[in-house]
Amino acid sequence: MNRRINRPVHIISPGSIDQLTGGYGYLRRLRDGLLARGEKVTVHEVPGPHPFVEEEARLAADAVLATIPDGDVVLVDGLALPAAGHALWVERYRLRQVALVHHPLHLEHGLTAEQATILRRLERDSLAQVRRVIVPSRATRAGVMDLDVPAGRITIANPGTDRQAPAPGSGGTAPVLLTVATLTPRKGHLVLVEALARLHHLPWSLVLVGSDDRHPGHAAALRTAIAEAGLADRVRLTGELSGPALETEWQGADLFVLPSLHEGYGMVAADALARGLPVVTSDAGALGEFVPPAAGALVPPGDPVALAAALEPLLTDPAARKAAEQAARTAGASLPSWDDTVGIIRSALAASVSPLPEIERIA
Repeated sequence: MNRRINRPVHIISPGSIDQLTGGYGYLRRLRDGLLARGEKVTVHEVPGPHPFVEEEARLAADAVLATIPDGDVVLVDGLALPAAGHALWVERYRLRQVALVHHPLHLEHGLTAEQATILRRLERDSLAQVRRVIVPSRATRAGVMDLDVPAGRITIANPGTDRQAPAPGSGGTAPVLLTVATLTPRKGHLVLVEALARLHHLPWSLVLVGSDDRHPGHAAALRTAIAEAGLADRVRLTGELSGPALETEWQGADLFVLPSLHEGYGMVAADALARGLPVVTSDAGALGEFVPPAAGALVPPGDPVALAAALEPLLTDPAARKAAEQAARTAGASLPSWDDTVGIIRSALAASVSPLPEIERIA
């Protein structure tokens, strides 16, 4: 994991790299880690919207890649593949092109059949132009292989997790549930509201942390569902948080819930384990790869009945919650660090600089 890249690295970010999602956080930690190891890194922010881009974004991606010197390494974030697809095809013999796919775009929940088909074709055609694909999990590797990428070209680099002191919790008689996720359909907030409506007779409160401007229609539907379920006085929506404000919510939580319909990894679930918080999540995508059932529960995605059944004992039995906390701390201690992750990716980028085998060049 200590191979130097020996060529400048150009990261193609879909919009500002400072956005507060797990994918952009992954990009920032990679950028910072490579710089700390003495690599030369430049970030190019391609305007959006993403992934359904307009001509301006495609032309911007064309212009960015055209200015990159021959032989340099280009790492394209998966969300930028629709914008960069044409440029990747034009520059495929001149640049060392690599993709970072957090999860296949065509698997995003809430797409029409036509939108999913278009994204699948764009992803498949774009990934055919890169030398390597970096993914965060085995689940995403399977999704990328389904896009006709050979397993030998794929590198798994689980996101790192920072070591954390155990969260002290709320200290109250009504457990505080925390969800940290943008208010988009894939994150399963509506499933959570339906599940909690079944537990209205129990003491609890819920904090939803996440941006409400990425899918305004879903955010509005979520607020309506909360009101109609009679939960408005028990659910607090904070909007997007970071830094000390977000840490305050982590420290005051007793349980972490992530009812996603699909996750390429699920970095916030790993963050919860690192803090010793019981984690109740859907067994969707990669979540089951690192969240042990003993640390809370894994339930089928989109199943509010199963989610309610998993939450109830953790809300009512302090001993069950304490056992889950211990299992969460144990699981969190075994997660990879960002130093591990950057080392794996650095080696993959270094491998992209090597000449391709003759059979791949002909193909």
